Amino acid sequence: MEQTTHRASSGNVFADLGIPNSEQELVKAKLTVQIYRILRDRKLTQTDAARLLGTTQAQVSALMRCRPVSVSVGKLMEFLITLGQDVKVTVRPAAHTGTGHMSVTLHPD
Repeated sequence: MEQTTHRASSGNVFADLGIPNSEQELVKAKLTVQIYRILRDRKLTQTDAARLLGTTQAQVSALMRCRPVSVSVGKLMEFLITLGQDVKVTVRPAAHTGTGHMSVTLHPD
């Protein structure tokens, strides 16, 4: 019988997969999912969403597939602001000595 081993998740699938800049990738994923939800709920076409966000239909298509390949965290935050969301960035000393961490907290409506 083949034995299967499992490892507990760190809470960041990107880190678990060994993807570089995993914290930033998780932040981008969370912001993208929020943009996706807003655009879906508003029933905007990709063309209308692109016009509203000041980007291309191709970029909106990537966002709707939750694949923000070439979009920065800053640009995603700008999209959310355009969509009527408040975005708050908090900077504080790291809890541990050394490198700080990046995270996003989404608040329900």
